[in-house]
Amino acid sequence: MEQIPILQVGEFLLVSIQVDLHDRLVLRLQDDLTAQVVKKQAKGVLIDLSTVEIVDSFIGRMLGNMAALSQMLGAHAVVVGIRPAVAITIVELGLSLNNVHTALNVDKGIALLQTLVKQSSAEVRDEAYPL
Repeated sequence: MEQIPILQVGEFLLVSIQVDLHDRLVLRLQDDLTAQVVKKQAKGVLIDLSTVEIVDSFIGRMLGNMAALSQMLGAHAVVVGIRPAVAITIVELGLSLNNVHTALNVDKGIALLQTLVKQSSAEVRDEAYPL
């Protein structure tokens, strides 16, 4: 069975999808990703879709679910590399990717994750030590 690798890059996990997505593979990726977020205590997840050419409604929802699950487990999520055709499909299908941060490429995605982690740390400090 195919498996999408999940790489650790510092305190972040990188998921670079290099194969055609199908329902079973996306479900397995969701399970693997949530397990790795917990196991590695990741602060962020970067999902790279730059080679993905086709997204149906199920896969689109699952990508949103992966981002939401990562956030529920304490890791910020950023989706990068969305092709114009994929973006158009997501909008035309009426999929709502609420609270999903996006960036153009991996470099900008990592920079965004670093910013989100710093903001979260500052908010926690402010709550712990109110003025």
